[in-house]
Amino acid sequence: MEVSYHSKFNTFHFLQSPPLHSWKKEGKLSLSPSLHLLLTASRGNYSCCSSLRQSIRRNTKFYTVPGSTTLGTSRQECVSLHSFPQEKKYNTGYGNNSFYRQHRSLRHIIARSEFANTSSAGAAYPLSELELTSKVRAIGFYTVTALSAIFLFVLMLVQHPFVLLFDRYRRRAHHLVARTWATLTIIPFYNVEFEGLENLPSPDTPAVYVSNHQSFLDIYTLLTLGRSFKFISKTAIFLFPIIGWAMYLMGLIPLRRMDSRSQLECLKRCIDLVKKGASVFFFPEGTRSKDGKLGPFKKGAFSVAAKTGVPVVPITITGTGRIMPAGLEGRVFPGLVKVVVHRPLKGNDSDVLCTEARSVIKDVLVHQG
Repeated sequence: MEVSYHSKFNTFHFLQSPPLHSWKKEGKLSLSPSLHLLLTASRGNYSCCSSLRQSIRRNTKFYTVPGSTTLGTSRQECVSLHSFPQEKKYNTGYGNNSFYRQHRSLRHIIARSEFANTSSAGAAYPLSELELTSKVRAIGFYTVTALSAIFLFVLMLVQHPFVLLFDRYRRRAHHLVARTWATLTIIPFYNVEFEGLENLPSPDTPAVYVSNHQSFLDIYTLLTLGRSFKFISKTAIFLFPIIGWAMYLMGLIPLRRMDSRSQLECLKRCIDLVKKGASVFFFPEGTRSKDGKLGPFKKGAFSVAAKTGVPVVPITITGTGRIMPAGLEGRVFPGLVKVVVHRPLKGNDSDVLCTEARSVIKDVLVHQG
């Protein structure tokens, strides 16, 4: 019999075991690096086996039993529960009487703790096949993107003087190089399906593009759309070798998120670029979604569109959050990415534009989620 309990830090599996004396005879009482904790029950009173306290003290920092008090802390790793009252007052010790009634018939219980999201030598089990594959795919992904970036950056560097001379604001030649780089990177690892490409403005029409943001892969995916636009990126990324330098050559817009002056300068530069014929791209959520749900939109992008009179092009991206979730950039899982381009929105009211753009993006996420 196995009962699992999930907490914020650990997953506990409660298994009915053979009697304690049989474990001693078979030599199975020693603890493994996965921190097996043997609990014995005698007449309804649970306690830590004293023979294991020394090993637990070396390895355990925090263990809990469902509905109970903490069994391990930094000062006292193993706590006996025999001190709890023997009568009906045991309810105050466990807090969850149903759990006690359900398992009071078990005389011998093993509780095994598995630390979540760990792959160190102390983990209970080796990496699953999917996790191992995703790590190998991530290594391949970054290898491909780095090698292709080095070669293409040299090309971008050679053509940069001509770009400044003939196409200073749009820099379409640089964007073509970036599109090639993104395409070479993602082709071996995931496929992209496009819907609504007929809704894209012509390449010569300036516009404000907005999209939901789920993953680091969103940038790669959007670069393959075939439209030249200026992304807004954190200032620190411009310092990265090769990638950051290429972003500088492309004329992307730096932003210090928590700096109000930087935000104002960013919006002014966007307005100036749009007036000179370039397009800009915003992630109105401001950061990647942790759970795939659409966050509130900031109005900066829509203010730019309202002041310049250019259309807002909403785009919905699905799938990137499952392939490379936010916070797990060291994993690349298999999957399919879908990009939906919605009809352009026009107007001079930034609030209305913001509401409409968020609504059409959310509708796709809800139906495809």
